[in-house]
Amino acid sequence: MRIGLHALGIGTGARPEIIEAVGRAAESAGFATLWSGEHVVMVDEPSSRYPYSGDGRMAVPAQADWLDPLLGLSYVAAVTSRITVATGVFLLPEHHPVLAAKQAATLDVLSAGRLMLGVGIGWSADEFAALGVPFERRGERTEEYIEAMRQLWADDVASFDGAFTAFDKIRVNPKPVRKRRIPIIIGGNSDAALRRVAACGDGWYGFNVEIGYVRDRLAALREQCRRRGREMSELTVAVAVSGAGPDDVAGLAEAGVDELVVLGEPPAEPVTAAVWVDELARRWGLDPDRKR
Repeated sequence: MRIGLHALGIGTGARPEIIEAVGRAAESAGFATLWSGEHVVMVDEPSSRYPYSGDGRMAVPAQADWLDPLLGLSYVAAVTSRITVATGVFLLPEHHPVLAAKQAATLDVLSAGRLMLGVGIGWSADEFAALGVPFERRGERTEEYIEAMRQLWADDVASFDGAFTAFDKIRVNPKPVRKRRIPIIIGGNSDAALRRVAACGDGWYGFNVEIGYVRDRLAALREQCRRRGREMSELTVAVAVSGAGPDDVAGLAEAGVDELVVLGEPPAEPVTAAVWVDELARRWGLDPDRKR
């Protein structure tokens, strides 16, 4: 079981000195992945319900710093050399797919092929309105954008004609490092999200899933894969599990989780942030003292 850390890009985790301290410490301690999420805008009184908490509200205050994840992870990649960097998640329908493909490939090249692109459809109608992007049909838009981006990465000269985007005979470089492909991990805990994973994803990122609900979601994902003739072994399963502790790692691995993602906000000083990472590593069975 791999252990990932979702702690960068927000609040104290948006400060460059904390990013560097956490990134270096996490890599040294043996964390598999550093995750960073996205919101382009926040509002004080949202009209949409937040889907990842019981009360429908985000714990992150609207006034908190929130870095662009691709830019923030570029900084992470510059101060590390081995650890995977992942968006958890990049709100794909809010971005033009040609530009998103270029930016993601750029980060993949700068990180020497260490990027996992986690994408989601978004939940905030206020955010879509601020960006001038229709909130309706955002799931369909996301699936089409994934197809278009893969076309741009794969082909020297790419063309695409869809309902939401079109381009003809264009070159977009650089290309991703690993056979012109970046793993696309699809976020969301709903049945629709799991259908999307099976339809076009390289993996699933479940966010803040109650521990008693993990097996249910994995069973639903297996059924969606069966309907599409896919094997679960084709997918990477990363889950941030609410209520889980170190004693649950073996059971989650047996259930089919490849990576358990630990959520947290680092302290405000670089030295204490590095100590915080080491303490998390020990708690979750990693060895921060081992030379790597």
